[in-house]
Amino acid sequence: MDMSQETVLVLWALLAFQAKHFVCDFVLQTEYQVRTKAIYGHPGGFIHSGLHILGSIPALMILGAPVTTAALILVVEFAIHYHCDWTKAWVDRVFRWGPTKHLYWILFGTDQFVHQLTYLGIVYVLIAGLAG
Repeated sequence: MDMSQETVLVLWALLAFQAKHFVCDFVLQTEYQVRTKAIYGHPGGFIHSGLHILGSIPALMILGAPVTTAALILVVEFAIHYHCDWTKAWVDRVFRWGPTKHLYWILFGTDQFVHQLTYLGIVYVLIAGLAG
């Protein structure tokens, strides 16, 4: 089976999104960011989401996103990532399920799933030409 150049670019971009997500969520995320993400408007959540959008730039470059389109996508990604993480952290703080409870892992998995859907949405918008 031959893959088109577009398919190869999409796969590379998805790999770039996956790699940056691992690095930003599991390598670079500090205890300070984790502890403060449940406080709406706290700089810790902004720092974390900001690292994510910086990490998305290579994937957007792979997909050939125009600068203005990329900037808009990064703003939207920042808002989605920030609010998704804030919601997860807030729910975790209120209910205190902790990693020994099944509901905690459902919450954690839902958060990760929303982030992955965001990356698929970004790729779809750019490939389908919906961004301009």
